[in-house]
Amino acid sequence: MIHQSAWLGKNVLIGENTVIEQEVIIGDNTTIGSNVIIHKGTIIGSNVIIDDLTCLGKYPMANKKMARKPDTGLAPLLIGDHVTIGANCVIYRGSIIHDGVLVGDLASIRENTEIEDESIIGRNATIENNTRIGSRVTVQSNAYLTADMIIEDDVFVGPCCSSSNDKYMGMGNYPYQGPILKKGAKIGNNATLLPGIIVEENATVGAGAVVTSNVPQGKTVVGNPARQLG
Repeated sequence: MIHQSAWLGKNVLIGENTVIEQEVIIGDNTTIGSNVIIHKGTIIGSNVIIDDLTCLGKYPMANKKMARKPDTGLAPLLIGDHVTIGANCVIYRGSIIHDGVLVGDLASIRENTEIEDESIIGRNATIENNTRIGSRVTVQSNAYLTADMIIEDDVFVGPCCSSSNDKYMGMGNYPYQGPILKKGAKIGNNATLLPGIIVEENATVGAGAVVTSNVPQGKTVVGNPARQLG
């Protein structure tokens, strides 16, 4: 079903049972799979590939227990040119996916997230809200990036990395701040990054490390709690 107010460019291919809601804009030479849902106002660039069963422009949900209620005035989802989005992905309203980004199957990207040019979000990765990801970043499969993170250009995040933004785990007395990963930082498999820590430029966090304090520029930390090598 394509709403009459949607605008489609030239050579747009659409699979079976796909729903395109009102005021959606889709650029030229874009391919959309079957059973895709594109919610109201979503803007999609040219030469984009969207695989089957993906949901774009979803509104966030809430209940009474949530400490931070979702923003009700979110801007439409914006997807740039030459973006590839895999099957069974969910990308929320209010986010911006820049040119050349690859989003693997089963990935989830929450509202008010921005991912800059040529970055990769791996299969089954979760990117929470209010997170900024720079250019040429690699986030590998099953990584969990908490809300309120800042990730600069050329960062590598290994598989199954986990991060957090709430130091006191729901007590409500801590300003939410996820880890900050500076340009060129590298995070190993299964590393755990605690709230507010800074991994400086070109620093490395070893596999399985639990990072409880800042990592200096160009240094390597390993272990639990993470300690500097050398």
